[in-house]
Amino acid sequence: MRTFTKATIGFASAGILIAGLAGCSSDAGTTTPAPASSSSSSDSASADATPLASIPSLSGVDTAVLLDADFGAALTSLGLAAGTVGTATLEEGSLHFPITGGNVDYYDPAEDYRPFVQGSIEHEGSGFSLTAGDIVVELTNFTIDPGTSELFGDVSVNGESAATQALLFDLYGGTLEPLKMDGDNAILTGTTVHISSVAAGLLNSTFSTDAVADQMLVGIATITAATK
Repeated sequence: MRTFTKATIGFASAGILIAGLAGCSSDAGTTTPAPASSSSSSDSASADATPLASIPSLSGVDTAVLLDADFGAALTSLGLAAGTVGTATLEEGSLHFPITGGNVDYYDPAEDYRPFVQGSIEHEGSGFSLTAGDIVVELTNFTIDPGTSELFGDVSVNGESAATQALLFDLYGGTLEPLKMDGDNAILTGTTVHISSVAAGLLNSTFSTDAVADQMLVGIATITAATK
């Protein structure tokens, strides 16, 4: 895991806000995956609400996904080869996507403001590719909505745009682990990443298959942030 040196938030805020980014507000004992947001995205904090903590400008953060073995086996069975795009890297079975911008506000979950985590987390200039024969699909420029626990991104096929900021992955926090520290870095892991129905449809159509299932597990996400 790479480390980051830019100060963004104090330890207490890091624990709260990174938890929000990871979609951890769902009950850790839940056995059926459900989005972490505790209410629909149509609700919003009132204009006069004051967040308990805020990161007005995100940077120095890495979102990594440890690829699930069954997901890798599914790609192999379909004859798909995975690769990185742009600034993304593959390290010890994990895809790493640098966070390039965004902002997050955290409101008191005991109050009525919903969703109590709001903002966006941007990953411009990185992503991953899936290749079969002469077909290359690239999923890039990921944006996480922490309020809905959804990940959006751009899709291209052989260099031609197929979708812009489509809903690609759903994030679930039912297996989230407690916050850990590694020096000045706050680390939260355990959020599972699942292929959305939209992404499954796009991939099945492009590669002429029906093997990419809605909510197929992609892997386990880890978010690392420097606290000072």
